[in-house]
Amino acid sequence: MPGISVMIKPASGLCNMKCKYCFYADEMRKREQASYGIMSQDTLEHVVREIFEFAEKECTIAFQGGEPTLAGLDFYRQYIRLVNQYNQKNVSVSHAFQTNGYALDEEWYSFFAENRFLVGLSIDGVKAAHDAYRKDIHGNDTYFRILEKARGMEQAGVDFNILTVVNARTAPKIRTIYEKYKKQGFSWQQYITCLDPIQEVPGRQEYSLTPQMYGRFLIDLFELWDLDLRQGKQPFIRQFENYIGILMGYLPESCEQRGVCSFQNIVEADGSVYPCDFYVLDGYCLGNLRTDSFKVIEQRRKESGFIENSLNHTNECKSCRYFGLCRGGCRRHREQPGMGYGENYFCESYKMFFDACLPRMKEIAACLQRV
Repeated sequence: MPGISVMIKPASGLCNMKCKYCFYADEMRKREQASYGIMSQDTLEHVVREIFEFAEKECTIAFQGGEPTLAGLDFYRQYIRLVNQYNQKNVSVSHAFQTNGYALDEEWYSFFAENRFLVGLSIDGVKAAHDAYRKDIHGNDTYFRILEKARGMEQAGVDFNILTVVNARTAPKIRTIYEKYKKQGFSWQQYITCLDPIQEVPGRQEYSLTPQMYGRFLIDLFELWDLDLRQGKQPFIRQFENYIGILMGYLPESCEQRGVCSFQNIVEADGSVYPCDFYVLDGYCLGNLRTDSFKVIEQRRKESGFIENSLNHTNECKSCRYFGLCRGGCRRHREQPGMGYGENYFCESYKMFFDACLPRMKEIAACLQRV
């Protein structure tokens, strides 16, 4: 049995910041019950027990939001106690935690370090880009506050990476952002494509990322990364590592780069389970871990056809010379109003990128295979 992946939203969509492009705030507005509040201790115990009854050998448990720190540090201390109680099969557990960083302090740093949590910290590059869209709930800028949290985690020995949303502000500034990250020593970077509101025509928001803009971003970022790679000092950028891995015959760990949805379990604060973080909507609910086992959840996933429906690539896509590498991208980008079903909104972006950078990626892959 493959390892199980579970993402828990212990504070539902509650947050201590108000980011303009937040895709989860958009999803909350489009379901019958917007927020499920803070997960109760009883629900947490049901979730943990079901995870370890189902898991074999290994599992990944991540916490996200909204903002997961709002559940409070005692919630996570209890979580660790429950893991120790119910992990009777000695399953190998990897912990991840995605946060805006706003509420972090020394106690949080110590907890993350002691329990080996990999933390994803959201920063949008430079002050002007970050503060344009990432305000606190009072409308205040947050850039320097979050940078301070990065330094705190670094000093405490916390494993963390930087999560940057690629949007209309950050994409054109990637060369400046990259150099800034280099000076700050941020050697683990992940760039997340900004999502337009679900079920709405893309490209109409202030923050919207256009295909042309994203294509140029990918080229610029790759060229910077490649220059450092030639000197043996490149940061880890998951997207590029995955593309080169595909060229070497490996399966990418990112579902976007597989071109098909993976077996995910997104657990809301009430225990309800969904197949993807981008589809935590009423029509996609697979059950609730307070009353249903993971075996039941998996059966309902199969019956729903959620994964099979993500293989909705167009004939043009499948016949493209880049399909073996691109694989059609994320399902969410292939279900956009105003476009053909299965047509990826960022298709032009990927063609721009592969036209410019694939020869060099092939060189890198060939060189690695000779080692």
